[in-house]
Amino acid sequence: MTPLVSSKNITRYIPQKAPIIMVGELMSNDENQTVSRLNIEAKNIFCADGLFMEPGLIENIAQTAALRMGYTASQKEGNEKAPKGFIGAVSKLKVHGFPKVGDTLETTVDIKNEIFGIILIQGTSRVNDEIMAECEMKIFVEDE
Repeated sequence: MTPLVSSKNITRYIPQKAPIIMVGELMSNDENQTVSRLNIEAKNIFCADGLFMEPGLIENIAQTAALRMGYTASQKEGNEKAPKGFIGAVSKLKVHGFPKVGDTLETTVDIKNEIFGIILIQGTSRVNDEIMAECEMKIFVEDE
């Protein structure tokens, strides 16, 4: 599958900058779901002892949501700037495993509810078909 956004263009759609970029490609995006991929590299700041750790898994889910907002905004005529969002709460976090350096993490964000600039998402990260982490997040979108 060809990505909608490749790693060389990813920073156009998210507010984060290196070394805190935790999404690599946008694979799909529709009104209810977004899928991203991240190749886990040893130089990633959230890797320890060859594993991608919990803070990275959480940030990856949050950035997949940010990528969704940025990409969706870019599809609207004349909108060049990715909106900023802030994690308001993380709940129901379950970490089932840690991806290894060299793995490709695929993260799915499903929109559960969106009202008054607050988005409730369900995020799930997998390596192949094995769930690594899952959680709900409340994300507050900054008014421009």
